[in-house]
Amino acid sequence: MDRVEAPWRWLERLPPQLARFAGQWRGKTIADLARERVDEDPGFVALIDEGRDLTRREWLDEAQALAGALHARGFAAGDVVAFQTPNWHEAAIIDLACAIAGLVLSPIVPIYRDAEVTMMLGDCRARALFTCTRFRRYDFAEMADRIRGDLPDLAHVFTVRGDGPNDFAAMVEEGRSLPPYRPEVDAAKVKLVLYTSGTTGRPKGVLHSHNTLENIVRKSYEHWRIGAGDTLIMPSPVTHVSGYANGLESPLIVGTRVVLMESWNADEAVRLIERYEVAGTVAATPFLVELADAARRAGTRLPSMRMFACGGAAVPPDLIPSANSAFDNLQAFRVFGASEVPLVSFGWPDDPALAARTDGEVVDYEVKLVDDAGDPVAPGTEGEILARGPSMMLGYADAAQSAAAFDADGYFKTGDLGVLSEEGAITITGRKKDLIIRGGENISAVEIEDVLRTHPQVRDASVVAMPHERLGEGVCAYVISEGGAPDIAALCRHVQDSGLAKQKTPERFVFVDDFPRTASGKVRKDRLRAEVAALIEQEKTSA
Repeated sequence: MDRVEAPWRWLERLPPQLARFAGQWRGKTIADLARERVDEDPGFVALIDEGRDLTRREWLDEAQALAGALHARGFAAGDVVAFQTPNWHEAAIIDLACAIAGLVLSPIVPIYRDAEVTMMLGDCRARALFTCTRFRRYDFAEMADRIRGDLPDLAHVFTVRGDGPNDFAAMVEEGRSLPPYRPEVDAAKVKLVLYTSGTTGRPKGVLHSHNTLENIVRKSYEHWRIGAGDTLIMPSPVTHVSGYANGLESPLIVGTRVVLMESWNADEAVRLIERYEVAGTVAATPFLVELADAARRAGTRLPSMRMFACGGAAVPPDLIPSANSAFDNLQAFRVFGASEVPLVSFGWPDDPALAARTDGEVVDYEVKLVDDAGDPVAPGTEGEILARGPSMMLGYADAAQSAAAFDADGYFKTGDLGVLSEEGAITITGRKKDLIIRGGENISAVEIEDVLRTHPQVRDASVVAMPHERLGEGVCAYVISEGGAPDIAALCRHVQDSGLAKQKTPERFVFVDDFPRTASGKVRKDRLRAEVAALIEQEKTSA
């Protein structure tokens, strides 16, 4: 099989912004750590999903077998392997197999469809895709066959929970009879390319090494006092940075046990927490509210739960104390981070007041806030948040995107606005990025606008975030129509037929003659956001 050159070939050495932190890394891959965990306690059940309890020994043995099967098919260090599955234990085995073999893993969220999946696989030049067959009445294997012709680098499509010789289970069995494949793997090399929506329709491939991800999991768990033997529950997708790091990797980095939830259901979460004496989770803010309500309905105060790190959506100040009141020992707190800079703040597990009104304590990063000119602002003054530290990304897959992401001192420009207090508390006040954060899921407004503009009755479109009672933010489209207002149902079908994920379909359309604009002609999206927020508030008041 011909070698495929990774698009991040420009990244030949450790970027200077990260080199200054190299002394803080342990230099171990999760394959190294998995072997250590097996030596400690091979029978410890490290991972639980609806189908299986997976011990450390089983996890390592099956990952080693899968690594051998991939090597037998011609895969070598640096090749990209993507996976698109729900929160299944097979994802953890694929992750560890790639670490053993020195392969680069690219998780793809299951909500994505043809347009996004084709773009991501093509951008990272993936040589293989592990995909579930059917999930939630959608045929993922059929989608993979449909898009494969547009992806010349995609040599293999492997199924998960399917059948045949190219199914995950068959490959593991095949690999058991092969000689162990254990190449030397450099922990400083790229191990993950994770796509995150930006302000343009083109996704950005975030590159992490073994070192950067191991560092953030280890240090955040130390801060939260979560250690070996503790059990976490993971409802967040393991194809997101939070679900990936805390769901698939923490059992090997820290020694935890993780209960994976295929999909979020608060009542089921209560049952699982009680059954497995779960100590905590890292999840989207709406889950905290629903968990508290479900616990009250069930008449339990979930005494085993000690921590809930929440983020990914706006958090009203009264939400944390209200949720905490439903539990005996739980301290919920807000955290702030991004795929590029995971967990800039670790939260305030010991200070309920600061946990409620700020987005956490900056622990393992250097942070500065700057004005539009890039100059530092005074403490307590709003500015754009820039961060650098040992857990930040190596860069983006695209060299030009990467160069634009950092300032001259190696700080990543988050695009988020906030204030930083003298005691190190960071509070998010808004964001410069044109993103909609719907239940913790980043949605690019630009890609929806691009699709809407292809409708014959849409002259222009501007998509903004609007308040959503449960998910934090929803999708609102302001539309300048051509030849009369289009039928809203037809516009929704037009967006869905484009191949975009269903939740990118606008939930509200507002038809206007023109958009508010700056003197240079740029659309004033801040005014559109304020307008739709006021409209929703008025509707609630008059209801």
